[in-house]
Amino acid sequence: MGEEELAAALAFFKALADKSRLRILGLLADRPCSVEELAASLGLRTPTVSHHLQTLRRLGLVGMRPEGTTHLYTLDLSRLQSLGRQLLAPEKVASLAAQDVEEAWQHKVLRDFFSGEELREIPASRKKRLVVLSWLASRFEQDRRYTEREVNEVLRRHHPDVATLRREFIATGLMQRHEGVYWRTGGA
Repeated sequence: MGEEELAAALAFFKALADKSRLRILGLLADRPCSVEELAASLGLRTPTVSHHLQTLRRLGLVGMRPEGTTHLYTLDLSRLQSLGRQLLAPEKVASLAAQDVEEAWQHKVLRDFFSGEELREIPASRKKRLVVLSWLASRFEQDRRYTEREVNEVLRRHHPDVATLRREFIATGLMQRHEGVYWRTGGA
């Protein structure tokens, strides 16, 4: 879920996380009401109800239409259902946690295998090895060409087995090599 979608989800849930706003939606689900009718039904002051209606209108959940000298507020049920389906789709909800879980796991792997910037051992697990290799690949500039000697110098700062690390970079597609020249193609 992107930042814009996350902001929309937060606005939606904040709006619905208020008891008075939920009750307003419930009343408007039955019939259109004026601010005064809503205030009387809820036992709230009209400015408070107006404030809640403004929040709900910003999300497009409530509409307003003039009727004589009064404004009637209506629930846009299709918008409420659409937002609910859109924001509560299983893949959207799962994406909220997946990003954090994956990031936390990667940090754990790096903590487990590194002491400062020194790689204690190359992980046997492919998935963990890819996390370590991605971190090591980030030590190289994306658009720069490196000689094998330069690659070795960078890698030696982190682990003595530079030949294995170079081979792993090529095998995982994090780097490419041609005639002794290396360049980064992926990684964090």
